[in-house]
Amino acid sequence: MGVQPTRRRALGINAVQAAVFETSYGQTPTTGFKRLPFVSNALGEERPLIEDDQLGFGREGLDPEYDVATNDGDVVVPMETRAFGWWLKLLLGDPVSATAEGVTTHTFTSGKDLLPSASIELGNPEIPSYSVNFGALANQLRVSMARSGMLNATIGVIAQGETRKQALSVAGAPELFHGDRFQQATGSIKRGGEVLGSVTAAGFTYSNNFEKVEAIREDGRIDGADPLKAMMTGELTMRFDRLDLYDASVDGTPIDLEFGWKRGATSSLIFTVRRVFLPRVKRPISGPGGIQATSNWQASGAGGHTLTAVLTNDVASY
Repeated sequence: MGVQPTRRRALGINAVQAAVFETSYGQTPTTGFKRLPFVSNALGEERPLIEDDQLGFGREGLDPEYDVATNDGDVVVPMETRAFGWWLKLLLGDPVSATAEGVTTHTFTSGKDLLPSASIELGNPEIPSYSVNFGALANQLRVSMARSGMLNATIGVIAQGETRKQALSVAGAPELFHGDRFQQATGSIKRGGEVLGSVTAAGFTYSNNFEKVEAIREDGRIDGADPLKAMMTGELTMRFDRLDLYDASVDGTPIDLEFGWKRGATSSLIFTVRRVFLPRVKRPISGPGGIQATSNWQASGAGGHTLTAVLTNDVASY
């Protein structure tokens, strides 16, 4: 009869993630951590090996050397009423918040010159093992919309480095900061304030386009990263039932798009892209069924912000 080993193995179901905004890039604060829900996290420092190229030592090779450090990865998080605002702040900077009758509206806008960095601790309590990914910057936000399923966002993160794994948590035991999840089934896409019908699939990507400062350093890590042009692209897959979007693509007229979700009477999340250009696309007829086409659009920030995100909830500030 087999006996399970007494040694505990790390499981994703028990993994914990805690994060805090940094006051100085790459410097982890000792307090202020929040425990944040997540679906997956691919952060972690990597240092590949370089084969030694020396000659004159015969056929037996010499030891390899370590190359520079990188720490890039995607963090997939639930789009929900409270903690998602933390990620929006990392991506877009401080919001403008206004409270009325216990409900706060947080307005995040693209284009800020200075964006915050964070330290993100990942832990496996079974081992125990904890490490901090420091100097973390939110480079990208990717969201896919569908008729059903769970609603998640993928945050593309660039971090400076990762601390050595240890048995004690730097974050301590912060309370879980989370809210109710928004659902794919409650999503809507609007143009000019009116629901855009016949959309079967949609998605968008916002990017800060961080450029790494790959300075020469003893530790092999980057010296930081600078945000370049804010860019936003996306796609709309629609059944062919109207001509107004076709006319906009032919005439080169920008349209506005709004992607939104609601949870009850006091919680909502709305992304507004005020200047969207649609490409002219063909609509092939391949059978007796419905005719549809996918438009890969691009947004512009001319005369304003490329992206505005408004989160309404019960959180006083971020």
